[in-house]
Amino acid sequence: MKNQTAITTFILLGLTDDVQLQILLFVFLFLSYTLSLSGNLTIITLTLIDSHLKTPMYLFLQNFSFLEISFTTACVPRFLYSISSGDKSITYDACASQLLFTDLFAVAEFFLLATMSYDRYVAICKPLHYMTITNSRICKNVILFCWVAALIIILPPISWGLGLEFCDSNIIDHFCCDASPILKISCSDTWLIEQMVIVCAVLTFIITLMCVVLSYIYIIKTVLRILFPLHLHLCQQVKQAFNDSI
Repeated sequence: MKNQTAITTFILLGLTDDVQLQILLFVFLFLSYTLSLSGNLTIITLTLIDSHLKTPMYLFLQNFSFLEISFTTACVPRFLYSISSGDKSITYDACASQLLFTDLFAVAEFFLLATMSYDRYVAICKPLHYMTITNSRICKNVILFCWVAALIIILPPISWGLGLEFCDSNIIDHFCCDASPILKISCSDTWLIEQMVIVCAVLTFIITLMCVVLSYIYIIKTVLRILFPLHLHLCQQVKQAFNDSI
């Protein structure tokens, strides 16, 4: 039997050991993170202070910007620190926290994107009922549902993963704590948790993708239904003008 010891620290290998590539990567990630942070903070600030931006669409956009900030902050600063300092170690608790928050924010983003697509469907296809269907109270409840649904989806595999044992290695072949590389170095039986991760990911992707696709199909149909008569009317006017000129 293998000698099982309690792992308290992991080593993140990162993306490359080439110093020049690391410098380029650091500059690119730092600029991208700064622009993303400043842009999303600007959106949040404007939607909070401008009374004209209190509609459901901007409420969803405000929360999406918050999720973007949270998701990137959960993994990018730690990676930038690792590149600049050369310290690739991360504690077990920090790794578990990073995995929990990145998955939570990512799944919540998927559900929020689906909700935003439905909001656009109602605004375009049912404009007279828009304020009734998507009032402020309903929007806040839907946003809360996105967070709760994301938490319910990720909690089973995350809680199960906390019981994993690590025997031979604590080296994670990744730049952040992710499920796949962590499962690879575990000496526990990971079949069940792997299936749980796959099922949760597939269900999340399929449900949200279907919502987005169906919403935009109905939006396109509605727009074409509006534009097609206008196109026929314009053609008739051009034809009539041409006949009159002759």
